[in-house]
Amino acid sequence: MKIAFVVQRYGLEINGGAELHCRWIAEHMKKYHEVEVLTTKAYDYVTWKNHYSKSEEDINGILVKRFSVIRPRNPERFGRIQNYILENEHKEEDELKWLEEEGPLSPSLIQYINEHKDDYDYFIFFSYRYYHSYWGINLIPEKSILVPTAEHDSVIHLRIFKDLFRKPRAFIYNSVEERQLIQSLSKNEHILGDVVGVGTEIPAKIYKEEFYKKYPIMNNYIIYIGRIDENKGCDKLFNYFITYKKEKKSDIKLVLAGTTKLKIPKHPDITYLGFISDEDKFSALDSALLLVMPSFYESLSMVTLEAWAFKKPVLANARCEVLKGQCIRSNAGLYYENYSEFREALDLLVSSPRLQEQMGKNGRKYFRQNYTWEIIENKYLSILNQLEREK
Repeated sequence: MKIAFVVQRYGLEINGGAELHCRWIAEHMKKYHEVEVLTTKAYDYVTWKNHYSKSEEDINGILVKRFSVIRPRNPERFGRIQNYILENEHKEEDELKWLEEEGPLSPSLIQYINEHKDDYDYFIFFSYRYYHSYWGINLIPEKSILVPTAEHDSVIHLRIFKDLFRKPRAFIYNSVEERQLIQSLSKNEHILGDVVGVGTEIPAKIYKEEFYKKYPIMNNYIIYIGRIDENKGCDKLFNYFITYKKEKKSDIKLVLAGTTKLKIPKHPDITYLGFISDEDKFSALDSALLLVMPSFYESLSMVTLEAWAFKKPVLANARCEVLKGQCIRSNAGLYYENYSEFREALDLLVSSPRLQEQMGKNGRKYFRQNYTWEIIENKYLSILNQLEREK
């Protein structure tokens, strides 16, 4: 088969979220089928401003076709429109105006799909809420597979998406909770789908000596890895951790790794490593006591799966249904809704090496049963094969 992966942005420089998820899946599926990527020239997810100059390039053996964004997003205008549709009675045309502002606004990408729809067997769209997925799926529903990467946020309740969720030939969900959410909104249980997620590459060897030369941090730390901003709950994490340190005679430290949109508090026990390589990320994770995930919204947390692959327990925000559900199903993490629960859960984990070890073992087992690449690849192949049989 020839399969097009359609995603809002794509590149080796993009190291998280649906875009990295898409790249990993595309690179693994090229073992079985001819794969291309259709995307935009945007890099920045706030403005969608054109960044990449080439219209075509090869990335890790995959042809990537990029299309221009005709108008960058104006965050102020976008915010006004979003507030209006979320707070007022409105028409479908208002939602479509929001979608245009949401972007990335690339009519040439949609035009290409329309003109070349017969060149591909299937189009796998990543992220339901963007311009490319809405208009692309509406053009070719019979060839569309959607990886929604949906979170429990307000815009998922828009009318345009309730209709959209009834159109693809198949769904590839990231979690049980995501499937339940979308099916409850759209009553699309009749559409083929499976809970798949994404695999992750775990290195055979960890180079800790090189890591410690670059980052002289001690072993007694918890770690957060990811985008550091309010939407990920990092402001609350800072407040909770600093309060915890005031109340407890503990030498525990908090280590942060990733790009930041927040001012990080100056505190002797908070260390910010900045954006680090995958090699250094795995070294930092391997030496940590546990991973903390304060995010309110996730469709799937790849770093949580990586933590479990490394036999590390997870302390997660219970207000994120996906994280809480995965902690329960794996029996490899604790979760909190407020500071007092954060304090008690953190105390329990850091004071009990035996509990850390057992939860770590549970996490590794859960990872191997659900998220090795062999399992992920077979689930994608199974859906594609079933669609072929239904033709």
